[in-house]
Amino acid sequence: MIPFAWPAPAAAVANTLLVNPTIASRASARFPLALLNLAAALDRNGASRIIDGNLDRGFIDTALDALTQTRFDALGISVMGGPQVAPAIALSRAVRERFPRLPIVWGGYFPTLYPDTALNADYVDYAIRGQGERTLPELIAALRGEGPPPGQIQGLSWKLDGAPVHNPDRDFSSDDAPPLLPYAKLGDPRRYLAPTFLGRRTAVHQAALGCRFRCTFCGVAAMFGGATALPAAQRLARELGYLKHGLGADSVQFFDHNFFDREADMIPLLEVMARLELPWWCYARADALLNLSPATWALVRKSRLRMAYIGAESPNGAMLKEIRKGTRPDQTLEVAELCRRHGVIPELSFMVAPPQDTEAATEQSFEFIREIKRINPQSEIIVYIYTPLPEASRHRKDRGKRAAAPLLDLHGEPVVFPDTPEQWTQQRWVDYACHADAPWLSDDLRRRIRDFVTVLRCRYPTVQDLRSPPWAKRGLSAMAAWRYRLRRYDRPWELDLADRLVRLRRPQASGL
Repeated sequence: MIPFAWPAPAAAVANTLLVNPTIASRASARFPLALLNLAAALDRNGASRIIDGNLDRGFIDTALDALTQTRFDALGISVMGGPQVAPAIALSRAVRERFPRLPIVWGGYFPTLYPDTALNADYVDYAIRGQGERTLPELIAALRGEGPPPGQIQGLSWKLDGAPVHNPDRDFSSDDAPPLLPYAKLGDPRRYLAPTFLGRRTAVHQAALGCRFRCTFCGVAAMFGGATALPAAQRLARELGYLKHGLGADSVQFFDHNFFDREADMIPLLEVMARLELPWWCYARADALLNLSPATWALVRKSRLRMAYIGAESPNGAMLKEIRKGTRPDQTLEVAELCRRHGVIPELSFMVAPPQDTEAATEQSFEFIREIKRINPQSEIIVYIYTPLPEASRHRKDRGKRAAAPLLDLHGEPVVFPDTPEQWTQQRWVDYACHADAPWLSDDLRRRIRDFVTVLRCRYPTVQDLRSPPWAKRGLSAMAAWRYRLRRYDRPWELDLADRLVRLRRPQASGL
């Protein structure tokens, strides 16, 4: 391990290489918004280059070539939990072997939630927790001897004599957004416009940042601690105008943490979107949608909102209260009906198989989902396994509040979370990070959930599926009808067989 007092070689301009490791197929690649924002911040007093592994499958070789040809002050890697950890490790190891003195910085959700775990790797020198638009430029300046040392940089975790040091958190900021993201750093940004059910050239964008709610299972709550901010209407008009008129986008998927917050703040943004009339998708909350006035709903319709992803989570009011969701089951039913009236498809996500009362809670969710489909058959349903964050990963303001019962595995033993990045690449922990499995699930319940989801998605194929032929989706729906009607979910072999041929889209795995 190289000590952290590198006197960086002099260079005219600070230079940072930013890499987004592979996590999606090329067809599913979307703008790497986090790296675009970081690049904009770095370029104010330096320079940066972006390599996106979602489009460049040889991103490790590309990064090594770039480091060979250009002098960089640091390598910054964006890391989410789940399948992105393994390629991030591979890149870090390759760079450490070829360029042992180059500082390697991990940022994103993984090091924010698990900073000690990230720093347990000898190929990670620094971990940025939370927003990086100020922390990373300050770190680059420190590495060049041009600013305060690492110990004085908020939001930074680092190593001192091999032991992790966690500096105080950096306060939430909404003032770091550039006038326009540096899309040109991606080469031809039109490569990221993809056909979806929204349109032929769907772009992604983030307007609202953070969320004022404090759900105990949510990475956004862990990262932002209840802070939130919406953009100015002028800024949103400029950004969406560029996507529409500059790049030719005909629709937008908002990667906002919570687009619908307070109605008064939303109205100016909806007015902008109503003028542009770009069909859009966003995250929302049931209570926020129910509280909108008729006049605001008229704006929503004019803006052409097509689908809203709503965290229903559970039909159990006690569980919703325990996880600090702030909504009620009856609001989920009401919002399904409200969306039906306004022509908006609600995409409702559920977290089944909680650690306590696992089987009964799961069956209750199945029945609740059926009620939603009765109220609004167009409702899209996403089923996840409930996989709560470790207590230590919650935001500092929330640690120790409403502490849940200890997590126990199927054998009654405490769940021990990984303490190295390599352990997080084991399939069982990738599945945990992706809400696809949990240590307390039995084989029978795991199969029961899989079978229910198979019958449900065959009976009601998602509108997001543009690949499967309409006749195939109608056929699968007809085949699944009797099972769904009679609740005969067990071992739907004929649907599994047919789905191998049709390959219905799975939104919980692929998104739009």
